[in-house]
Amino acid sequence: MFTGIVQGTAPIVEISKKECFQTHTIRLDESWLSGLEIGASIAHNGCCLTVTQIDGDLVSFDLMQETLKVTNLGLLNDGDRVNIERAAKFGDEIGGHSMSGHIMCMATVSEVIKTPNNCQIWFSLPAAQTKYVFTKGYIGIDGISLTIGDVVDNTFNVNLIPETLARTNLAWRGVGDMINIEIDPQTQAVVDTVERVLANKA
Repeated sequence: MFTGIVQGTAPIVEISKKECFQTHTIRLDESWLSGLEIGASIAHNGCCLTVTQIDGDLVSFDLMQETLKVTNLGLLNDGDRVNIERAAKFGDEIGGHSMSGHIMCMATVSEVIKTPNNCQIWFSLPAAQTKYVFTKGYIGIDGISLTIGDVVDNTFNVNLIPETLARTNLAWRGVGDMINIEIDPQTQAVVDTVERVLANKA
């Protein structure tokens, strides 16, 4: 489980590509290495990955075909930075909202509006996922727990404070970038349940 409170960004130092399979190696700050073991879970841009190798501050992860297809991790290059969150422990403060690290789809950045001390980003979602997006609802964007602002057709926006921009990779996202989306699981459960009930009554 994750909380959507990104701890910072980490650079990708190596990508080893095979057919429908990749291994990513990132460099982690010392503060994130404490107690880290092979088999541990770390979210990259909100996608839960398993540690497969540790070599000092270099940590590797394997990405299978489904991960490469559904998330933006397959679009990364050496030197790119990913949002990082280690798995939550029992008793940790949940400052965001409960997240599984399972990405549902990708959204496209459609507009970035920057003003002094504020940044608003608009995203375009696949039509199938728009039913889960509500004003003031929760959403995971590249692993960041955020509150949805306005919703217009298949687009929505979020408003970012300077701390979020300083800590995450949203600071350098631009129009056309593909972003990992995790829908709030409670919202998804309610919407899907209501749909089933209405379909059974029809």
